[in-house]
Amino acid sequence: MGLSSEAVERVSQLWGKSAVRNGGRTHLLLGHLLDTAAVAAEMWDRYVSAAFRRRLDEVSGGRGRLWFMWVCGIHDCGKACPAFQAVDAAEAAPVLAAGLTWGRLPTNRRRRWRHDVAGAALLLPRMVAEWGSEEAAGWVWPLVAGHHGAFPSVCDIRPSHREVQGRGASWEEAQRAVVDVFTRAVGFEDFADVRPVGALRKAEQLALSGFIVMADWIASDSSRFTGLSDAKLVSFGEARRRAQGAWGRLRLRGGWRDLPLPKKRLDPLTGRLGVRPRASQQELVERAWAMPVPGLLVAEAPMGEGKTKAALAAAEVLAARFGLHGVFVAMPTQATSDPMYEQVLEWVRTFEPELESQVALLHGRRRFNAWWRAIWEGEPRPGGDGCGCEGGASSGGGPDEGEDDFGAIDEDAWYGRDPAELPSTGRGADPAADGPAHWFLGSKRGLLAAFAVGTVDHLLHAATRTRHVMLRFAGLSGKVVVVDEVHAADVYMRQFLVEALRWLGQAGVPVVLLSATLPPSQRQTFVDAYVSGALGTDVHEPVPEPAGYPCVTVAYGVGGRAVAETSPEAVESWRESVPVELAWLPDVDRAGARVAEAVRRSVANGGVALVVVNQVARAQAIYKELLEGGFDGSLHLLHARLCAAHRADRTAECLCLLGPHAGEDRPHRMVVIATQLAEQSFDVDADVLITDLAPADLLLQRIGRLHRHSGTRRPDAHRAPRVLVTGVTAGRDGVPRFLGASEAIYGKWSLLRAAALVMEVAGPFGGEGQGPPRSSWSIPADVPELVATAYGDAAVCPPDWPEAEAWERRQAAELKRAREAEEFLLCRQREWASPTLEGLHYAGSRAATEEQLDAVVRDGEVTVEAVIVRRVPGGYRAHDGTWLGVHGEVDDDEVTDRLMGGTVRLPPGLTDAAQAELGPLPGWAGRPWLQHRSALVLEEGGTRLLGTDLVSYDDVLGLVVERQ
Repeated sequence: MGLSSEAVERVSQLWGKSAVRNGGRTHLLLGHLLDTAAVAAEMWDRYVSAAFRRRLDEVSGGRGRLWFMWVCGIHDCGKACPAFQAVDAAEAAPVLAAGLTWGRLPTNRRRRWRHDVAGAALLLPRMVAEWGSEEAAGWVWPLVAGHHGAFPSVCDIRPSHREVQGRGASWEEAQRAVVDVFTRAVGFEDFADVRPVGALRKAEQLALSGFIVMADWIASDSSRFTGLSDAKLVSFGEARRRAQGAWGRLRLRGGWRDLPLPKKRLDPLTGRLGVRPRASQQELVERAWAMPVPGLLVAEAPMGEGKTKAALAAAEVLAARFGLHGVFVAMPTQATSDPMYEQVLEWVRTFEPELESQVALLHGRRRFNAWWRAIWEGEPRPGGDGCGCEGGASSGGGPDEGEDDFGAIDEDAWYGRDPAELPSTGRGADPAADGPAHWFLGSKRGLLAAFAVGTVDHLLHAATRTRHVMLRFAGLSGKVVVVDEVHAADVYMRQFLVEALRWLGQAGVPVVLLSATLPPSQRQTFVDAYVSGALGTDVHEPVPEPAGYPCVTVAYGVGGRAVAETSPEAVESWRESVPVELAWLPDVDRAGARVAEAVRRSVANGGVALVVVNQVARAQAIYKELLEGGFDGSLHLLHARLCAAHRADRTAECLCLLGPHAGEDRPHRMVVIATQLAEQSFDVDADVLITDLAPADLLLQRIGRLHRHSGTRRPDAHRAPRVLVTGVTAGRDGVPRFLGASEAIYGKWSLLRAAALVMEVAGPFGGEGQGPPRSSWSIPADVPELVATAYGDAAVCPPDWPEAEAWERRQAAELKRAREAEEFLLCRQREWASPTLEGLHYAGSRAATEEQLDAVVRDGEVTVEAVIVRRVPGGYRAHDGTWLGVHGEVDDDEVTDRLMGGTVRLPPGLTDAAQAELGPLPGWAGRPWLQHRSALVLEEGGTRLLGTDLVSYDDVLGLVVERQ
């Protein structure tokens, strides 16, 4: 290459990984660049979707694989500067001896020169000069500058001190040599030959940035890529050998490779899922076949219609047609994610049995799922047809990751390379077997698994302006994204959902939204967001009025034109509409004595009653009232303040006794008292529903648990579905007075309108069941009209109700919440159309931990999870009595499992006290699953003061909080 011997010597001394941070062995800079490029080659061949490979081929003139290797490997070229080489004195000595010197460097942390921006500063002038295209340079340099998780502005890549980037001919020659040697080594003729012939769209750039980070993190694992301090040992061939070995040992792989088109249009339903297609399911799959380009599908159908199975079938069609390799299914809660995980497991096995090891369950309590533990931790498979929610397991998630303290300034971050994050594989897992890739379990990487099931928060996190957001988005690209119960997102969460839809639309990611109770205005908002992303400009494309219910709406952009269509003809519902009687049960007492009495009467002659209330304390009180007053039947309590093991056990038991396969096991008399956990994706069948008033769409969701399954045997008294609506009573002048907790959660306006709709069929407030109702709701036929009316513009309340005043308060509150959400949205207003990632992280984000990020996207207060521990003479015991030791010592994984079964999320009111007073027990030091956990130590009496509250845990009632 015409380099002088001095230049060769200097380049041969530049280090990329110090011995201190790289397992005791120095790794040269060129070695790390080539390692990363070699990992990128493995990713291209074995992981990246066909759709994304096609796009890179398009922008690189048919050399997508080569260009992908180059852009991933070049990321750390900025380490060839004094600011980085001086970080470690021992590593700097050979560099100085070779003639690469520097003067005094700034010590002020804020003035330090980061090696990621140094790389961009090094490359940008060469790109402009040798590529002859500012446009090409403009979208490529941020990929280098942003590889530590944040994209700077162009003004940030100008050195503030003349020494930090390197002065003089020696540094200039060495820096050029690093880039040129690497570029030639991977296969380009020279730097000019790298020039792309086109540009990726902004969302595609974000995904590519995530793949660069992925390749860098894998290549930075010193246990897989040992350091090479002798330049004679560095070559691309050696890097390829190392990368192939590491890829195999990590068991990394993508999902579908070249998924064939189904032979018949409905095979994904009839053959793969083994269902007799219902009209609504067939409509969704046919629409997936008909879309000319990736787009948005919005499926609206009654509860229990089989929307999720139809969505999986549509996902197969979309993936096969557009070259996608996996699916992400987003559920509203952790509790609803578990059964969906098992459904997706069963589904992917039909493609290839080995694919089950590529299905990740992403929520923090995944270790309570028996199927996840069996597959990912090598434990025995659950027996029978279990739902996988058995107890006796421990909580998931490794220690919380902080932000990158100094990685981008000094050496690389340790993200994903802390062995403490990895679960034990000593329970029968064979490291050489075709099993799961535990690498995907690390922080921020779950969505990179080929198939993933988790809460909708994971999708929303990918639309936040947070560090390493590109990793999350890369995980979504190349997949079909399915969002179940999409109506559950409130106005604040919808800001992030809309932002995510814009980016997914621009990235060409097909999205399937599912809902039984979606207001028309939300449907329009989602369509506009996705199509705006697809076309790269703000679009409002009116959605035609659906011809009936169920219905499917399709939206996409093609040829610069927006398209929005809906089912032109009414789609027949699988379930015949039936009249549902509604009556009032006036009660706003938290003790719920009237509710308990109504429960007794409703099942006096047998039957199953589901009670859904809006407050944990009210649920606990109703349960105690029934228990203490004597109840002859099966009684269950389910809410969010149960410890993980108890909640999993009870959820599983309810599903077994009241689920679609209950059969003869369905109890003669049973009552389930629950909070909003039972509102959605809780596949149980009740004979009678007693529910606190909630907004109309959520009230209809609760009614969806009523007479849900065909063929269920019911007592004669429950032949007709019946609902008692409580949590409300007549106030002054007949204006409804609501349960305080309900008004705090939902606001007054939506409750007033829901009360008015119920009053139309149940009559005015008064005593329980004042005569038969004047009419009833026809479910599911009335669902769309009820939801549209509840959220429409027309007044529905009696004139003397304060509807207008409540509306104004709601509007002001929603506007405030929407503005608060904007602070964290991935792209600030008016910058959506900017063509590059430059300056994306213009103000960072205050969110640092996953818990804080959850609070950001859900507009909630930060909450704390704690592990219940009981102090006993001589030491501690777990919640179930398992002995821990004098200092809480945990000897093995089984004890860890039992201990972590006592994990409970504390209510927001206890957060400050918990953060100030709680921490891990001394005996948990060094235990991966425990060392960062907080222990809620209950004294020998079973209680403790936490702040000003007396806290206890009852094995039946769950966490009990009493204000002192």
